[in-house]
This record gives sequence, structure tokens and C-alpha cells, in this order.
Amino acid sequence: MAVVIIVLVVLVALPLAGVRVLPEYKRGVVFRLGRYRDVRGPGAFWLIPGLEWQKVIDVRVDTVALEGQETVTKDSVTIGVNAVLWYRVLDPQSAIVKVSDYESAVYQVALTSLRTIIGAHALDEVLKEREGINTALRDVVDRATDAWGVRVDMVEIKDVEIPSGMQRAMAREAEAVREKRARLIKADAEAEASNRLNDAAQQMAGNPVALELRRMQMVAEVGAEHNSTTILMIPSDFADAARAAAQALNRP
Repeated sequence: MAVVIIVLVVLVALPLAGVRVLPEYKRGVVFRLGRYRDVRGPGAFWLIPGLEWQKVIDVRVDTVALEGQETVTKDSVTIGVNAVLWYRVLDPQSAIVKVSDYESAVYQVALTSLRTIIGAHALDEVLKEREGINTALRDVVDRATDAWGVRVDMVEIKDVEIPSGMQRAMAREAEAVREKRARLIKADAEAEASNRLNDAAQQMAGNPVALELRRMQMVAEVGAEHNSTTILMIPSDFADAARAAAQALNRP
């Protein structure tokens, strides 16, 4: 009787021992007697006890921070670069069968590709064209990991560390650029003012009365500023014109 009970327990427990349950974001790569069988999950499925076993893969997007790397740019400047990588497994079979450790492999490919891409660009390009470099880096890493069933969604350069000596040189260059821009703006303003004065002089040259009025206005401004007495020599034709204008206004 005891033997029968033991046999019944084994018959019931053995099938239950092969039951597996995986959440929505995981897959099970199943092997039977050492050979690849299929990919199962999510949900519940059954493995033949003793004959089949599984390797569980997370198919969600994974984020990896690439440690700071010292690399040399195209113009021979040594800089430190930090980056972040986002990737996910699209083919669980390839991620298990074709590479021993896909996570480490993706990380190493990203590091070497980062150094290669930075080495192909000058420092100014690394600082100003970061979006284009990110896209190029993503394409390179994605092509390398495609055979492993891994898709790289995005790569972002997070920080670029520049040597202190280069920072001072860049600051001096920026200051020189700003000074140049200020001088150009001042020169343009002076040129415009000179053109305006030239136009005004040409107009006054054809109208002596307007010229004398401008001269009197200027003298009045100078006298008001310096609190002084000014003696003017007024041309006779200007005086005659003023007298005639006054007489015309006084006529009934």
C-alpha cells in the first residue's frame, strides 16, 4: 500500500514539477537534451522534467551607463566621455545561442564604438554636433548587435570632460569672437552715422538758411551745456531774409 501511495505521489508531482510561469516581459528559451527547442512564454507552459530546461530572457528595454572613457579626438585632444545606452532583446534565441553573454557583449561593443566615433571627429564637432554623433554611434552599435537579436534604440553622450588648459583656450577664443563681433557692430554703426551726416550735409549745402538754423541750434545747445555767452556773426543775407519775414508777418 505504501508503494502505491509513493507511486501516485510521484505521478502527480512529476508533471507539476515541469510547470513554468513567466510574466509578460520575459521569455523562456527551451532546450531539450541540450538542443534548442523553442521560445515559450509569457504565461504558463510545461517542461518535460529531466529532459527540458529553460533560459529566461527579459525583453524589456534595458539602460546601461557607459563608464567614462578617455579618448583622443581627430584634432589630438584627449577628452573624457560618458554615454548612456538603451537596448532590448528582439530575438531571445539568438541572444542565448549566438553569444555567451549578450549583456557584456553589447556593453563592450558600445565602448569600442564610442572611442571610434569620437576619434573620427574634431573637438568642436563633438561639442556642437552631439545629436549627429549620437545617431552615428547608435547605427554602428545596432549593426554589430543585430546578429545577437539585440536592437539598440538610442545612445546618448551624457557628458564631455575637457582638459583645463583647453577650457582656458576655448574661453579666450570665445572672448576674442565676442570682441570681434562688438567691433564689427560699432564699425557698422559709425558707417551708418557717417552716411546720414553726409546726406544731411548735402541737403544743407543747397539751402543756406537751413544751414544757419542748424548752426544756431548747435550754438544754443553748447551754450546751455556750458552756461556761457556766445557771440555770433550772422551773414547779411540771413539777416535780410529774417527782416523780410518779420515785416511780412506784421502786415495787416
